[in-house]
This record gives sequence, structure tokens and C-alpha cells, in this order.
Amino acid sequence: MKISIMLLVLAGIVAVSGCKKNPEPTPVTQTPVDTGQMAEAAKDATADAQAKIETTVAAAGEQTTCPVMVGRAIDKNLFVEYKGKKVYFCCKGCIPEFNKDPEKYVKLLPQFQQ
Repeated sequence: MKISIMLLVLAGIVAVSGCKKNPEPTPVTQTPVDTGQMAEAAKDATADAQAKIETTVAAAGEQTTCPVMVGRAIDKNLFVEYKGKKVYFCCKGCIPEFNKDPEKYVKLLPQFQQ
């Protein structure tokens, strides 16, 4: 009889508590983003990066970074000739971008500063 009562109590406890479920994931709430503020921050970061590159390039006197992908190291096998001087790039994808508006990029290149 005692065993029956204990089994009933145990069954009741299991029935009441049920199986443990994984907790529901907490929904992610997003904070509204001010895209204008983000764009301004991106401009500032780009301007800072370009200023650092211009300083480094001027000091070195030789092109070491890609003019299109600002800050990326060049591959000496990837270049075009522009106004009689070689312009080096980090990847093949930068060449058509440079060719669209070369004057936009030559101001970053030491070979055009002389």
C-alpha cells in the first residue's frame, strides 16, 4: 500500500512538473538606426583612412596601397599604365573602377605627386 501511494505521489509530481522545455529564445529588439549619422561616420572614417594613406605614401615615395580599396596592399602583377606611369591594384576588380574615373584616384598616388 505504501508503495502504491509513493508511486501515485511520484506520478503526480512528474505530471505536474512535466518535461523541462528549453526556454523560448528572447526576441531580439532592434534599436532604430539613424542612417544619416551612420553615413557621416563612414565619411569621417574614410577621410581619416585616406589622410593616413596620403601621409604614408608621401613619406615612402612609392605606391604600396591600392588607390581603389584604400589601405589594401598592392599586387605588383596587377597594374595599368596611366599617363605613362604604372598604377598598381590589390585585385582585378579594382582596375575597371579606376578606369571609370582615374583622376579621382591619382591624387592618392605618389607617382603622380612628383
